Amino acid sequence: MREYLLVLDEGTTSTRAMLFTADGRCVASEASALTQHYPRPGWVEHDAAEIWRRSLNVTAAMVAQAGGADRIAAIGIANQRETVVFWDKATGETLAPAIVWQDRRTAAECRQLREHAHEPLVQARSGLILDPYFSASKIGWALRHWPQLAEAGDRLAIGTVESWLVWKLTGGLHITDASNASRTALMNTAPGGGWDDDLAALFDVPLSALPEITDCAGRFGTTSAFGGAIPITGLAGDQQAATIGQSCLKPGETKATFGTGAFILSVTGTRACTSGHRLLSTIAWQVGGMRTYALEGSVFVAGSLIQWLRDSLGLIRDAAETDALARSVPDSAGVYLVPALSGLGAPWWEPDARAAISGLSFASNKAHVVRAALEAMAHQAHDLKTAFAADGQDWHRLRIDGGMVANDWMAQDLADMLALEVERPHFAETTALGAAMLAGVGIGLFGSLEEASAMRGATTAFRPSLDASTRAARLAGWADAVRRVTSG
Repeated sequence: MREYLLVLDEGTTSTRAMLFTADGRCVASEASALTQHYPRPGWVEHDAAEIWRRSLNVTAAMVAQAGGADRIAAIGIANQRETVVFWDKATGETLAPAIVWQDRRTAAECRQLREHAHEPLVQARSGLILDPYFSASKIGWALRHWPQLAEAGDRLAIGTVESWLVWKLTGGLHITDASNASRTALMNTAPGGGWDDDLAALFDVPLSALPEITDCAGRFGTTSAFGGAIPITGLAGDQQAATIGQSCLKPGETKATFGTGAFILSVTGTRACTSGHRLLSTIAWQVGGMRTYALEGSVFVAGSLIQWLRDSLGLIRDAAETDALARSVPDSAGVYLVPALSGLGAPWWEPDARAAISGLSFASNKAHVVRAALEAMAHQAHDLKTAFAADGQDWHRLRIDGGMVANDWMAQDLADMLALEVERPHFAETTALGAAMLAGVGIGLFGSLEEASAMRGATTAFRPSLDASTRAARLAGWADAVRRVTSG
């Protein structure tokens, strides 16, 4: 009996496999850390062969836990978005390092393209803006600087991480789902649109090397890597998968994931909303050829800030300490931390901005700095809420997930600074849950995502309790701190 949905959740710092039952229970999981490579300041790379090897191992562990491949109904994959992999179609071997979404090496190129007035075309076709965050400029850079890619000729395959994993799992199926394709800045995201000739020409990307664009749910292929044939039926970028896992399926429903970065998506339905305030229009999912869209705000540094406080500054031993440290002082004593360690994302889009801690005095201690780091999450979320509202997509409730939101203090601070109810699911791995829901729809276990949303479990609500004057004072101090690190 095929009773389990297996999810491969390939993230930025680790890859994880999880087993779900049809009622949404996660019965087992296995994770493996990934090595981050920083060859130069602002450059971030992964070894795609390591991604495959570790993904294969954790998935095999879950198949064994299930009792064999014949107990797995389907596989769903969620992945870090915008990261680009280059491989040889003939050998299936990687040809170069994978360039990670956090990488900023193409900042000058994107700035030059913006100065030459190419951004309106990019935004009109792809819903995105010109920024090194997205895949297109990374691909163009790699083709210019890594001669082995040009030498591969027709053998060159390019794809985002889910595309790479599907290729390896199936032995050569070259596809990408619409949610991931919409993050490349190479796709016309309008209904019926595909890879765009003009965008490919702008970034010097050969369309022949790109995968076929598919739905997010369906029978895409099978893998026999685990002793029996298992269908792959669900694919989505991690933030879109989390949106589904949070059951944000109707227009206006909004989720925020606080993982390595922070990503807020608000569903706009079957219409794409063009932002006038530096937000992104993206495909949330595509099922049965029908596209559902979302407006997105992307913050590059969230949980990675806490990791930096731990590993680089030594202020904490583990992330769990941050809750108690934040509560140990009545406020941040005027300390603000702008976490622009990889530049600033939405709504600023300042790739050259650098992180700064301001307001320090002899009275400041590590608790103030740690509290300021946590407060920065709510401050950045408030900046995005303002931008969403200006685009006509105000939030009425925010559903949160990701590793950081296990911190009760931070969850309450979000509610206080946003002045709205914040809802946290008891099962925090909503990215994996969303991939399981897509896989369930793709295999026919559920008739729709709405039906699959029964997999979502109980939640806890955090309600605002901060007075308006304190909120306003904090936001004014934050605005001043941001001005110090931005060109504006």
